[in-house]
Amino acid sequence: MVKKRHDADRGIPEISFAAPVGTPAGVEVLSLTDLRHRVPAERLVVPQRPGFHHLITLTGGTLWHTVDFTAYVLDPGSWLWVRPGQVQQWGDLTNADGTLILFGQHFLDPATTHGAHTEDPHAPILRRPLPDDEAALRLAADHLTTEFHALGHLPLEIHTAALRHLLAVLVLRLAHLTAPAGSPASEPDATYLRFRDAVERDFARTRRVEDYAETLGYSVRTLSRATLAAAGLGAKEFIDRRVVLEAKRLLAHSDQAAARIADRLGFSSATHFSKYFHHRTGHTPITFRDTVRGDWAAVRRQQS
Repeated sequence: MVKKRHDADRGIPEISFAAPVGTPAGVEVLSLTDLRHRVPAERLVVPQRPGFHHLITLTGGTLWHTVDFTAYVLDPGSWLWVRPGQVQQWGDLTNADGTLILFGQHFLDPATTHGAHTEDPHAPILRRPLPDDEAALRLAADHLTTEFHALGHLPLEIHTAALRHLLAVLVLRLAHLTAPAGSPASEPDATYLRFRDAVERDFARTRRVEDYAETLGYSVRTLSRATLAAAGLGAKEFIDRRVVLEAKRLLAHSDQAAARIADRLGFSSATHFSKYFHHRTGHTPITFRDTVRGDWAAVRRQQS
């Protein structure tokens, strides 16, 4: 299923996709029962940063799954989508039945990738299908599962093409026939999208709204209005949350000193970074690191 490596620069355990021997490269479908039998619980509970997509849906039970330090609860019919680069941590799989679909970044064709927003790091994690669409999603997942386990019934290249098409149907339906859990679906405007992409690219270079406004050709007020309408928070808060997320990732998954993290995130000093982090989280960087690692250690002890 996966190959694990350690990225010394990021300090975050990363996992690259490796399909089982003899199966089409780039995609795998397995049940959560298979996952429990294949991967020890102590490995699953450790926070990981996969380099490929995870789609998880339940047919029975419940499952807690943490993505970028936010815990989500899956129940039957809901879908959770973890994208490459996001930090995830599995919860207890004992009472969860369902399906896990793994696929690489380049398995789908460009039109599907664009249409399903598969490369959008801001896409909702947890989605719930509308009642009339739940059956269509389940059917798409069942067709994909059946084809994946029908290896040898068709020439490998035809089998792979069929899997690619069936996965495309599933992700396109998932992107457009479901709404983020707890909120209606909506399409943000172009101003917000340009600002969001610029922040993703440059948050370690600048935290000033004025710099983004100048680069994008908008006024600060225009950016703030667009971000408030689309994300429910101001432009400066949006930037700060992205910086804090990256800081949390680095603190939780590496032993890098605060000075090193401060430099990576564009702060002039460790002191400046510590004050910034404490003001926005209520914790010093070291306290956050100790707390998060302590919580994960407790979970591992409970599941051992």
